[in-house]
Amino acid sequence: MQRKLLTIITEASLERRLVAGIKQRGAHGYTITEAYGEGSRGVRESGFEKAGNIRVEVVCDSSVAERIASWLREHYYRDYAMILFMQDVEVMRPEKF
Repeated sequence: MQRKLLTIITEASLERRLVAGIKQRGAHGYTITEAYGEGSRGVRESGFEKAGNIRVEVVCDSSVAERIASWLREHYYRDYAMILFMQDVEVMRPEKF
């Protein structure tokens, strides 16, 4: 069954707000991992709690992914380092999503 994988890479300080917003917009779950690298805002290193970046992955249906992405663009793009990308994925246990 087809679903969307929405990936958010952003500042770790946003974690609590993002989790709450993602759930409020209909996602049933998410995965968060530490992320580091270099982009237009320079090098972002990990090692300090809430100072680095996180990668948030959400598998959900298309309408939920679009709702979350729109909310993030509207509320966070201007003031925070954040990128979003979305992919089509085939899930093996669709009842989980």
